Amino acid sequence: MKPDAELAGYFAEAAAWDADRIAQGRRTDASFALGVAGAGWVAVLALSIALMGLMPLKHVEPFVVRVDNATGIVDVVPVYHGTAGVQEAVTRYLLTHYVMVCERFNFATAESDYEECGAFQHRTAQPGVVRIVEPDESRLPAQYVQRRHHGGGLRSAQSASSSARVE
Repeated sequence: MKPDAELAGYFAEAAAWDADRIAQGRRTDASFALGVAGAGWVAVLALSIALMGLMPLKHVEPFVVRVDNATGIVDVVPVYHGTAGVQEAVTRYLLTHYVMVCERFNFATAESDYEECGAFQHRTAQPGVVRIVEPDESRLPAQYVQRRHHGGGLRSAQSASSSARVE
């Protein structure tokens, strides 16, 4: 086969066309890669700005929880911000302690709470607390039954023995 001048020109033109297509593909790939990289950097910057905007919302406030070893009573210590005077902080603590001691009921600490609540109060207020905590015995159910039935005598029952059988 003999090379024809026309065919040689056509082959040269086809090779140039193929080289142009490869170069155009490389330019398209490069522009696509730059576009993706640019979009990535824009996303990173947007997320950084959003994160900086949310940073003030992240606030850690420490607190102290005390637990009494003997009774298990839980107490949250109020935060002292440093703006109030020491006198106000002491007053706040004493008021919180007074309300907690006088208003709670824990069987293990009931007697000591009663005495401590009485120590916090003025002597004119103490009889009111005594009336609430230690009611008049004439109002007790046993006294009511005693007065109402049998002229003051109560009946009692005794059990000689009892047994339970568990199967």
